[in-house]
Amino acid sequence: MKLKLIPLILASATLLPGCFEEKTNDAVATAPTVSKEDAVASVNGVYISKKTLETLEKEIAERSQGQTFPREQLLEELIQRELLIQQALQKQLDKSPEVIERMATVRNSLLSQAALQDYLKANPVTDEEIKAEYDSKMANMGEEYKASHILVKTEDEAKKIIAELEKGGDFKALAKKHSIDPAGSDGGDLGWFTADRMVPPFSEAVVAMENGKFSKEPVQTQFGWHVILREEARALTPPPLDAVKEQIRPMLQRQKAQAMIENLRNGAKVEVLLAPEPKPAEPQVGEEAAAPAAPKSESLDAQTTNDGAPTPAETDSTTTEATPAGESAQEQPKAAE
Repeated sequence: MKLKLIPLILASATLLPGCFEEKTNDAVATAPTVSKEDAVASVNGVYISKKTLETLEKEIAERSQGQTFPREQLLEELIQRELLIQQALQKQLDKSPEVIERMATVRNSLLSQAALQDYLKANPVTDEEIKAEYDSKMANMGEEYKASHILVKTEDEAKKIIAELEKGGDFKALAKKHSIDPAGSDGGDLGWFTADRMVPPFSEAVVAMENGKFSKEPVQTQFGWHVILREEARALTPPPLDAVKEQIRPMLQRQKAQAMIENLRNGAKVEVLLAPEPKPAEPQVGEEAAAPAAPKSESLDAQTTNDGAPTPAETDSTTTEATPAGESAQEQPKAAE
């Protein structure tokens, strides 16, 4: 019989509740007795239950992103596993310190997950809580801007371009002629963007300008000197509640779980016995401490940081981003190099 699925089952089945139907030591709770009517197979008189097979099917479907396998193949894997379990028990491997420790780890992991799931079942996230979170996140979404720019190497070059614009020069034509940014070939068009997508000096200048106006003074960034034309601005349109509801729910679940854990910790007597890590040695006199080099930005876009059952150590870092009406979710502002 093929052993194709054995690695997957051996990696995951030890974490499956309801699969400990073999005889174990006293450290693990006794599994419920399986009758012949509820069994799908018998191995040396030990029954494998229908529930065990169903649980394994669900587990593999989740781990393989919906891929399914024939029930006969999964059952054969359970039979092979039961044979290995009986072999291990015959050799009293369940009494070895290593196995006992690992079984305790698995038990503790299951119990901690069960405690969280039990709490969330008793305190589910309500539609009212989701709506309140949605309203708070979407209330002040701010604006987005459409702008073009001309990027040059020196301040003097930028001032000369501004002088030409003040005489009635065409912005797009000047961008095509002078800009060293790749967007110059498109007249300097940067498309639509929010202020946080651009480096601060650039975005601050755009926010302070009026529609249809160009910057009267050159704007300096790490890329060079910019002459900016702010074309339009519009309020960000939030996505409908139904479109983001299932993104908000797990975030609120994590918040509830974290609050529950914090309450437990606050009410518990906790003594940390782990010795503190030693402080790094200070540099000797005459030696210079090496300072990490600041990363160089490769784009005009500002660098941003991107956060289900909750885990005890997980904290909420989820944010909801809106895609403005009429814009593609994949659309990004063009960047200067």
